[in-house]
Amino acid sequence: MSPPIDGAADPSAAVPGPGATPVALARAMGTRDLVLFNLVAVIGLRWLATSAKSGPSSLVLWVLAAVLFFIPQGLAVSELSTLYPSEGGIYAWTRRRFGDGHGFFCGWCYWIVNVLYYPQLLISAAVVSTFAIGRGNTPLADSMPYVLTVCLVCLWLAVGLNIVGLSTGKWLQNVGGLGTYLTGLLVIGVGVLLVALHHPSANPITARSLVPNFRSFDEVNLWASIAFAFAGLELAATMGDEIEQPRRTLPRAVYLSAPLIAGVYLLGTWGLLQAVPTSSINIVSGFVQAVDQGARASGLPIAWLGVLAAIAYTVGCVGGIGAWLAGPARVAFVIGLDRYFPPAFARIHPRWKTPYVAILVQAILASVILLLPTLGKSSGTVQTFYLTLLDTQLLIYFVPFVYLFACILLDRAGDRADRARDREVATSSIIPGGAVGRACVGGAGLGVTLFAMAVALIHPSDQSATWWITKVLGGAIIFYLIGGAFYWRGTRAAGRAAAAAIAS
Repeated sequence: MSPPIDGAADPSAAVPGPGATPVALARAMGTRDLVLFNLVAVIGLRWLATSAKSGPSSLVLWVLAAVLFFIPQGLAVSELSTLYPSEGGIYAWTRRRFGDGHGFFCGWCYWIVNVLYYPQLLISAAVVSTFAIGRGNTPLADSMPYVLTVCLVCLWLAVGLNIVGLSTGKWLQNVGGLGTYLTGLLVIGVGVLLVALHHPSANPITARSLVPNFRSFDEVNLWASIAFAFAGLELAATMGDEIEQPRRTLPRAVYLSAPLIAGVYLLGTWGLLQAVPTSSINIVSGFVQAVDQGARASGLPIAWLGVLAAIAYTVGCVGGIGAWLAGPARVAFVIGLDRYFPPAFARIHPRWKTPYVAILVQAILASVILLLPTLGKSSGTVQTFYLTLLDTQLLIYFVPFVYLFACILLDRAGDRADRARDREVATSSIIPGGAVGRACVGGAGLGVTLFAMAVALIHPSDQSATWWITKVLGGAIIFYLIGGAFYWRGTRAAGRAAAAAIAS
């Protein structure tokens, strides 16, 4: 797929694949929008509790994850979005480097895993929202009618705003980014306040407690998991044709947002460790718990900070849903343009110029997945299927990142020639160090990704190895095959269209 060039006759045209027609998209995202988009897309405050639960050594794990995965990811995304700032992002990059089949497989995995991800984010928002209304740690969080109502309202609110257009929908992401970051700052602020008041740390941090125990599978698994807490910088690039001056704006947004993201993860985990003993940390709502307990322990009249954190986080989650609806919908939209998804995916709204069919399909599938636990109350099989569905995400989720770093490692001659012909990017390589720098960036990121995939196949202590590998690997293969069926259908349709064109 040939990427649009800034300053071309029609800079708002998405360049489609074979047989498709150009589709006009409005450029509505600037640097500020993308910085806030990156914050809400990447930061998952649930990871603060997950990491802090293992103790102070998690602080070192965050640093290692940042150096070996987050920085390489940021450099890779900046490099590729500078070279090829086209709609579809990681799908378009892979398709250009490795061909249609690999491009589709990468795009399919990226799209379908995010459809499976929405329910988890929504359920987390519903649980934490109980703190916002003064009902935290009550049976309300386990009430299926309450959880489903909150989830569906948040989901379809995000859908409506994204269909109306990025010029409107981006405000949901912007507010979500501010809400998410405010919550993180509150966790950090409580930690700083407790230290300033000479309040004893809930978890004393010593040189010995900072050393990770990599002989423990739980520690290794945690490190692989929190590395991917940094994933998401590639999401904004999926909207390349809807970003103002994407070759400049996308890398600039990465540089501005990356330190903010790494800082809130590292310092937020430290703040949580200051406020809550590891044995008492709630995995789902630990960050709100830290703000609440820390504020009360300070002895100051600031107990209301816990409610503020819950409200800000809930707003952030809704913004996160908006971001993860917007990005993958663009991948599905471009796959529709390339005729591997049904043609309806390539439709844009006549008034708002958004891929509304792709957005609606994602929301409908997410709604169905949300309803599965309710059906499971009368059918244990469905409940089991729902939980298994979550586990199968593991190996699907990592595939696009294998391709992301492979795109950096395998720089084809044709791509170098493209850069040489394009004066704007011929001398603007993002990754320093030439071929050696590319090898270090691509090798580090790819190594962490493959390591995480291997760790995902190691069964938890409470499940049998055979059953775990069967459902994780087998479930992933089922989704791979479903994607293969779409690709086979698309290639057959393209073949028939080409034969008809030749015959005519």
